[in-house]
Amino acid sequence: MSYLLPAEFTTKMVDAGESKIFMSTRDTIIRAYMAGAILALAAAFAITITVQTGQPLVGAILFPVGFVMLYLMGFDLLTGVFMLTPLALLDRRQGVTLNRVLRNWGWVFLGNLGGALTVAFMMAFIFTYGFSIGPGVVGDKIAGIGESRTLGYAEYGVAGWATIFIRGMLCNWMVSMGVVGAMVSTSVSGKVIAMWMPIMLFFYMGFEHSIVNMFLFPSAMIMGGGFSVMDYLWWNEIPTVLGNLAGGLAFTGLTLYATHVKTGPKRDLA
Repeated sequence: MSYLLPAEFTTKMVDAGESKIFMSTRDTIIRAYMAGAILALAAAFAITITVQTGQPLVGAILFPVGFVMLYLMGFDLLTGVFMLTPLALLDRRQGVTLNRVLRNWGWVFLGNLGGALTVAFMMAFIFTYGFSIGPGVVGDKIAGIGESRTLGYAEYGVAGWATIFIRGMLCNWMVSMGVVGAMVSTSVSGKVIAMWMPIMLFFYMGFEHSIVNMFLFPSAMIMGGGFSVMDYLWWNEIPTVLGNLAGGLAFTGLTLYATHVKTGPKRDLA
């Protein structure tokens, strides 16, 4: 498995965050676009499996294939850079500033959105044979997800908004563990296993992932979901993004950094 010790892979986390901050705008956008597209396709794949088998667990077990592919190819999700890039700032790496961190987040967000929207349109086109027929069983399922996870939350007002935020936190706790999983081994099989586990968990539990939602909700609107763009933004994407940021950074990035990079002094047993 070629397992790396925590002190080794946490240093790699900081190095990766620094590298992403100084990456060219061109490369940042390309890598983010491809990550958004692949994850969107994996979401369509998992929903199709769930509909055809009637078993959500089967869809959850197989969904991580998209995450594994995109990270093995070196592509970037917003949820990953939310966790990695602040570590380079916290570690006071030369030239790393808050503005550069925010700039990276902005370009990755736009790239992920572009990739997810591309696949949303392509899948809607396929489901409807060029918008000439109804979306079918899978398309109806996607539209239903869009309604239940926007208007369904809106029914509960502030409590609904807070629920999305917390689901976003829990999601990126797991997703960022998947990002770290790609660093804990030097073998492909080791990376795949370490990435697979937390991604399967988040998907089956129905936690909110901002990039998956960039595919699901535009797809749902294209295929007849009864909610608006503002419903999607306010009652899903905005609290999900904020929750993803808080969860990935607090539960994964800062905890690993604090205990494996900036370790506390050893106790004096004398």
